[in-house]
Amino acid sequence: MIIKDLTVGPIMANCFIVGCETTREAAVIDPGDESNRILMALAGLKLKVRYIINTHGHFDHVGANRKMKDATGADILIHRLDAQMLSHLSASASAWGLKADDSPLPDRMVEDGDEIKIGNIAFKVIHTPGHTPGGISLYSDGCVFVGDTLFAGSIGRTDFPGGDFDTLISSIRKKLFVLGDDVRVFTGHGPETTIGEEKRHNPFVGIR
Repeated sequence: MIIKDLTVGPIMANCFIVGCETTREAAVIDPGDESNRILMALAGLKLKVRYIINTHGHFDHVGANRKMKDATGADILIHRLDAQMLSHLSASASAWGLKADDSPLPDRMVEDGDEIKIGNIAFKVIHTPGHTPGGISLYSDGCVFVGDTLFAGSIGRTDFPGGDFDTLISSIRKKLFVLGDDVRVFTGHGPETTIGEEKRHNPFVGIR
């Protein structure tokens, strides 16, 4: 599995390129901004994008959906409960004094337990609501991409519309912590961590 991370946009969201070494197919997870940088990275890795996957619908994670789709023709995937957010990105960004293009409608709405295949890579979709109603995590081969559900030493905010603290904590403990201590966690902001590290030391959800 090829994993390339890029920190994009003024809110410094993590965008991930995940590619199959054999077929050179790829997914772009959370293209929040700076589509040209993402496209250049894909070209450098000689990867062809099959899917644009949104872990949730906040503009800092999906703001480059339109430009990425225009450039690659890839399908946009998001959970159905966040799909409506894609049509209001411009208004959401303007509340922060920023700009974002509204996204095209999703080509596919995913649900908990779905499988997304990119070449020889199979991602399991895990519905992890709390930060947003339709937040998802993507698990494959000892790696999980969690969007803004869980961070190194912290958790996603729950004070935005649709957020819920108790739901978020339940998602982390019941759906992510069961994946195994050695699983690498790729977060929506900040550094990579592991499930075991967060179990032991995360002050919000740590299990001692």
